[in-house]
Amino acid sequence: QLQLVESGGGLVQPGGSLRLSCAANGFTLDSVSIGWFRQAPGKEREGVLCISSSGGSTNYADSVKGRFTISRDKSENTVYLQMDSLKPEDTAIYYCAAVRFWRCVSGTNAYGYWGQGTQVTVSP
Repeated sequence: QLQLVESGGGLVQPGGSLRLSCAANGFTLDSVSIGWFRQAPGKEREGVLCISSSGGSTNYADSVKGRFTISRDKSENTVYLQMDSLKPEDTAIYYCAAVRFWRCVSGTNAYGYWGQGTQVTVSP
């Protein structure tokens, strides 16, 4: 069974950092591209960053450039989203998702496997 499990969310002050984890079960990271998405209240789900099956990254959100990075540990079969210099506007539920394709693709519809989401709240 293919499954993604996120963890690492929480409450952080502006300027702080969090690292989200996305553990993949039932498939290896070599066979999929993994994207991080977020959805704030009242807004559509948007792509943040993605890492391809070969390890290359793609940024889908200009607002996180220079602050967020994506990485993976193949031995742990886990993808990470390191979030630094967090801002209140980063508050959202963060999801990881997988697409069975060698490179990252934009748009949520392409991703067939989703985690349950983890809440990130940035507030004083």
